[in-house]
Amino acid sequence: MTDSPSEAGDSSSEKLPPSPTIGKMNFATKLAYGAGDMGAAITAILLLSYLSPFLTDVAHLSPGLAGQSQLVGKFWDAVNDPMVGVLSDRGQIFSDKIRKRWGRRYPWMLWGAIPFGLFFALQWIVPFPETNQLGLFVFYTLISILFNTFFTVVNLPYTALTAELTADYNERTSLSTFRFTFSIGGSIIALLIARTIFQQLADPATQYLTIGIICAVLSVFPLFWCVFGTVRRAKAVAAQQPAEMEPVTIPMREQLRLVFTNRPFLLVVGIYLCSWFSLQLTAAIIPYFVVSYMGLKQADSPLVILAVQGTALGMLSVWNAISQKVGKKVVYFVGTSIWIVAQLGLYSLQPGQTTLMYVFAVMAGLGVSTAYLVPWSMLPDVIELDELRTGQRREGIFYSFMVFLQKICLGLAVAGVLQSLEWTGYRLPTAEIPIPEQPVAVLDAIRLSIGPVPTLSLICGLICAYFYPITRQMHQQILLQLQERRNRQH
Repeated sequence: MTDSPSEAGDSSSEKLPPSPTIGKMNFATKLAYGAGDMGAAITAILLLSYLSPFLTDVAHLSPGLAGQSQLVGKFWDAVNDPMVGVLSDRGQIFSDKIRKRWGRRYPWMLWGAIPFGLFFALQWIVPFPETNQLGLFVFYTLISILFNTFFTVVNLPYTALTAELTADYNERTSLSTFRFTFSIGGSIIALLIARTIFQQLADPATQYLTIGIICAVLSVFPLFWCVFGTVRRAKAVAAQQPAEMEPVTIPMREQLRLVFTNRPFLLVVGIYLCSWFSLQLTAAIIPYFVVSYMGLKQADSPLVILAVQGTALGMLSVWNAISQKVGKKVVYFVGTSIWIVAQLGLYSLQPGQTTLMYVFAVMAGLGVSTAYLVPWSMLPDVIELDELRTGQRREGIFYSFMVFLQKICLGLAVAGVLQSLEWTGYRLPTAEIPIPEQPVAVLDAIRLSIGPVPTLSLICGLICAYFYPITRQMHQQILLQLQERRNRQH
């Protein structure tokens, strides 16, 4: 049999060999794995939803500088992803003794957990008066670079664990369900904390700093739970499949060529980028949309995001069950179509239509749930196709480039939104006027960012999903051929 998978999908009579003989993952392992994404979700939702209004409305950094600060941080974050991905694939940095005990991924998570929480908390202090715009810009840019470095150090090796814990097509979707249950759950917890603090404390600077410290602590502990709860399973799988632990020896230039000539990978990246660009652009603009356009209070913006995230959380298991029957592509098409209607609905809203705003937020959550579930459950299948072609496991570089491109897009999107607010004349709050009336041009820029732009991105995601080729049958063929190769090697 050749090392190129059949795409006919007509081999249903062939039985898929069991992944490792250690059997299915137990509930405790899945739970521990899911917990590993909680800290990343807590920090990400707060930074996405509140760092921009904190920088502009509390630290009084100009919107243009606030956007540039985040753009620099995201560009560095994107650059360090492939670096950490390649280093973790190759098993570098840590000694052979440490790698033998903990594997390629876990030492990064253990080492980076505390600095990850520390630099998150430091993003919510105001070190200089607003007259020192250069000092504020340099401080927030430096802290952003340091935080994003340690975010990558703990989160990228974590995301690469999916393919190392199981090779089963459906079990990976189940594993992604656990991951994003904790991810969305962490987001909800963070938003509830934010809303409570906004209601209980009056001073804006104290509000954000309190939120930052509490959520920094909550972000660190789940990382340790994940490491100690899954490492035994990962080592057992690696013992059955030694390729999981072998350092990658392919030269970097050749690795890049292989990544960017892998058509299924590029389509998964397209699905992911288009979905998450829409989600993150909407989340970034919601605080401005709720307060400046809809005329509500700052404490109301967490409720809108909660409506989205809460619906997404409730739908994860539903979409997972549907996916087992009809496949990942169909689930993505249905969810994203509903999501498009919701984004256009938000664009059409008028001030005072608060109930309808929450209806559209719930509808958006139906689609957001598929954006969490589908691309990340597709990526391990792509990695196995690459292993079939190259003979080596390269989870790190695939996950890192997926996140690399996503972070560049996010940085550009947030910077673009903030720059558009500055160009159109966004008015900063003052002690005398905490919620100033914004010019019509500012309101138009806000509506554009919550309606037509994310809608166009979602349509591009649907096009990528249409051409994605790896079905359940094709994945079975990939695993069969990998198993035959391993049998020949032994």
